[in-house]
Amino acid sequence: MAFSAKGRTQTALAEINITPLVDVVLVLLLIFMLTAPVLQSGVEVAIPKTRTVNQLTEERLVVTIDKEQNVFLQDKPVNVHELPARLRSGLKADEDPAKKVIYLRADERVPFGAFASVMDAVKQAGITNISIVTQPLKQ
Repeated sequence: MAFSAKGRTQTALAEINITPLVDVVLVLLLIFMLTAPVLQSGVEVAIPKTRTVNQLTEERLVVTIDKEQNVFLQDKPVNVHELPARLRSGLKADEDPAKKVIYLRADERVPFGAFASVMDAVKQAGITNISIVTQPLKQ
C-alpha cells in the first residue's frame, strides 16, 4: 500500500521482525536445559542398583537418607523423630494415610538400622505403602 505525501511515496511496514523473539526463546531454552538436571537431583545419594526396577513417574512424597544418615523430606532436612508428624501434616484432610504412597531413597552405604528406623517412622505416620527407589544395573 503506498501513500503519497508531497510527492514522496511511503510503504507501510507490515512485516514483523521475529529475530529478537527467536534470540530470546533460544536463550530461555538454553537456561532451562542447564538448570533442569540441578532441579531434579535434590539430595545427592548413591542409590543401590538392582535388576528389577519399575519406572514410576508420579509425583509423590520422597524421604531420603544420605550417607551421613541425615533424613530429608522433599529435600528439606528433618529429624527422624519429627518425621511421622511431618508426614501426617502433609496429608490432605480427607486422605487416608494407609492409601498414601511415598518413595524412600537411601544411600547404599546407610546401615540397616538407620534405614529401619526411618521405615518405622513412616509407618508411625500410618503410611504402609512404601516404594524403595533403586537404579537399574547396567547390562
